[in-house]
Amino acid sequence: MCGIVGIVATSPVNQSLYDALTVLQHRGQDAAGIVTVNDGNFKQRKANGLVKDVFETKHMYRLRGNIGIGHVRYPTAGSSSAAEAQPFYVNSPFGITLAHNGNLTNVRELREKLSEFRRHTNTTSDSEVLLNIFAHEIDMCSSGTVLTPDAIFAAVKNVNSMVRGAYAVVSLIIGAGIVAFRDPHGIRPMVIGRRTGEDGKTEYMVASESVALDVTGFELMRDVAPGEGVFITESGELHTRICADNPCLNPCIFEYVYFARPDSIMNGVSVYAARVHMGTMLTEKIRREYADLKIDVVIPVPETSCDIAVEIARNLGIPYRQGFVKNRYIGRTFIMPGQKQRKKGVRNKLNPIPAEFRDKRVLLVDDSIVRGTTSAQIVEMAREAGAAEVYFASAAPEIRYPNVYGIDMPSSRELIAYSRDNDEICRLIGADALIYQSLEDLKRAVMLENPELKRFETSVFDGDYITGDIDEAYLDFLDSVRNDDAKADKAWTDSTENLEIYNEP
Repeated sequence: MCGIVGIVATSPVNQSLYDALTVLQHRGQDAAGIVTVNDGNFKQRKANGLVKDVFETKHMYRLRGNIGIGHVRYPTAGSSSAAEAQPFYVNSPFGITLAHNGNLTNVRELREKLSEFRRHTNTTSDSEVLLNIFAHEIDMCSSGTVLTPDAIFAAVKNVNSMVRGAYAVVSLIIGAGIVAFRDPHGIRPMVIGRRTGEDGKTEYMVASESVALDVTGFELMRDVAPGEGVFITESGELHTRICADNPCLNPCIFEYVYFARPDSIMNGVSVYAARVHMGTMLTEKIRREYADLKIDVVIPVPETSCDIAVEIARNLGIPYRQGFVKNRYIGRTFIMPGQKQRKKGVRNKLNPIPAEFRDKRVLLVDDSIVRGTTSAQIVEMAREAGAAEVYFASAAPEIRYPNVYGIDMPSSRELIAYSRDNDEICRLIGADALIYQSLEDLKRAVMLENPELKRFETSVFDGDYITGDIDEAYLDFLDSVRNDDAKADKAWTDSTENLEIYNEP
């Protein structure tokens, strides 16, 4: 999962890009990058690290220009190489830079096409592959030195016909403007907003989440539609067109469970409201199937699940307490490669308040259970803090299948729910009772905010991969690059490479 942003304005955009990436930091903490255009040249800064660490004052001064794009990276296949920081760049045709959120499922086939196109990639990133495919199509669909909207949308349509998987893309083309597009299933999110510039003209932004618009003074216009292309010229003219046959909105439901900020609105749904509904649905299940539990207190595992836990406590008439203090300077354990790092990360990240646990029957609420590593340690910490009994509720159903659309879920064998039933999982995490949200209730929680949503991308729960191109061979390949051993090898390679990044120091 990554965060992307693009802005066309009538005044410098460097600060707005920085501010937008800061509030999209939850979507990726591995690397960050910004590219602007000034005097007909790209100005770039990208590196590993958080936004606040990558961009110093000297970099911001150099990132001049009224148009630019930005990216925060979360490595889907475990790579943390500085060479794979985005945006990526090619100098032909015109000069194009691109940032991408998602994952391409036919990337091996696309690499073969690039050989036919006589194009070269310098990294293992599927985003660089996508950039070169897009650049080739821009070259094929254009003529002369001026890019027309028709040529750009033709290129986007050709990309959509070749590429499979999930992708939300923002691209900056020298002499033309910003091009953004979203995959025909609308799996990964993208919104568009506008604001009035200092000269009274309209300025535009595209971003992964609406919160990026909020903090920079842009007004949310709408979501970019599945299969839609957006072209904003350097002079601020907005052009949009559907560039796919039979597009259909199937957003990733895990965005609402875990990844998106609660103050974002995506696909017409308030993330906060959806999480409140998840709490309501879980309450109904507790009353229906776990009425024998004598719960004294409801405690969230901070912080995605806080809104869900508050609603459960309110509906059950049971006290809600913040039983864990979170160290906000530790990265998400979900993202950390390697089991030892994840275990150490949980203990460093959360510390219990013993008074809230002592001699109480505690209902812990979390957004999801992936490997079970975090859940088991949290249950253990609750017991060590004096809890009499520990019950565990998950706002998401059992995660049994790997994600292929941009979330670094491990291989099936590393998922605690893979080939196990509720009792086995409960025993493994050490809980006295385990309550999972049903998939239908999870869907209903989101659909209550937008009844027009009919289908979601839910493959991690049910194994239904909506792009229709996922088979056992692909899942085996994914396992080979996502299991912990593979990530350890990749981390070693990344740390010892000597590839130079042409970048503003």
